Amino acid sequence: MSRQNYLFTSESVSEGHPDKICDRISDAILDAFLTEEEMARVACETFATTNRVVIGGEVGLSTQEKLGTFMEGVEDIVRECVKDIGYEQEGFHWKYMSVENHLHPQSAHIAQGVDNDGAGDQGIMFGYACSETPELMPAPIQYSHAILRNLAEARHAGDLPQLGPDAKSQLSVKYEDGKPVGVTSIVLSTQHLDENMSSKDVQDVVEPYIRKTLPDGWISGETEWHVNPTGKFVIGGPDGDAGLTGRKIIVDTYGGAAPHGGGAFSGKDPTKVDRSAAYAARYLAKNVVAAGLAKRCTIQLSYAIGVAKPLSIYCDTHGTGEVHESAIEQAVAQAMDLTPRGIIEHLQLRRPVYARTAAYGHFGREATADGGFSWEQTDLVEALKKAV
Repeated sequence: MSRQNYLFTSESVSEGHPDKICDRISDAILDAFLTEEEMARVACETFATTNRVVIGGEVGLSTQEKLGTFMEGVEDIVRECVKDIGYEQEGFHWKYMSVENHLHPQSAHIAQGVDNDGAGDQGIMFGYACSETPELMPAPIQYSHAILRNLAEARHAGDLPQLGPDAKSQLSVKYEDGKPVGVTSIVLSTQHLDENMSSKDVQDVVEPYIRKTLPDGWISGETEWHVNPTGKFVIGGPDGDAGLTGRKIIVDTYGGAAPHGGGAFSGKDPTKVDRSAAYAARYLAKNVVAAGLAKRCTIQLSYAIGVAKPLSIYCDTHGTGEVHESAIEQAVAQAMDLTPRGIIEHLQLRRPVYARTAAYGHFGREATADGGFSWEQTDLVEALKKAV
């Protein structure tokens, strides 16, 4: 029997965190390629340090001539990302930083398997959903994201001009009878532009936003606050710590509340099952919970490079299922084509909707009319109920 009373902690990082800047750039480049051609191939990696951004990886368009012309605009994409996030500091400025582009054509040996509708790589992917929040996400990661997203929105609106783009949050959530009921500690480290601000000054600025974000009654007199616990946090972003695409995979998913296959998402086109199959697994798990078949659900999918059909489908409802896991495994396979092509077509993943996923989580977001976060829809509920 699973534990019912415990503490669980998850963290999030802001759009201005060095690793998240790199995720944003990689996904913005992916979006630009998909805007040019929906069948574009992209596996883009970004590295950032003091006033320098380096891009590398494999890409492909229909012709080499078209690819060469497109490459001329990559630097502008990088600078626009950094500008939008808000970096205009001496050690990292969108206008003055150096940008190196080392993208090159995709390997023909990788392309030959993908061109035949096979998976772009081998690997295991996990999806998870639970009933503890309206978004069917674990509460610690969902609210850690929400705190930083709300602070970023206020900063962009000009309401918090004293804060910089770089920030991290962390919540320790108390569970009773298996349900989240409060927070025992709140950790927030945020860059501030005024060197004279103390930790208390920063807490006075951010505390109202945190209180507004968390559910009523979750903060008590016993809740511990740790706001900028090391003191000053003026030097932020890649000037303070180097960044790299794909280094925040637990932040991107479920905050440690569920397994992770190990593959990052950002900068990868949907032929890469690291991304598309992880989205499909979340979509299936969320629909299982939304259908009332379980209160918690983990779905695992596995693939081999160049092979279309998944090698295995595994479901775990953690003792909360209304039907046996084997019935759910059969139902999800009937309800959705889980080949790479099937996933891409079902979730319409060839749209340029990925830059928005780079910060504040790939899951627990609202599906949008232009196809963004399509994997968060619960339109498979009736099919799953029928299948079981």
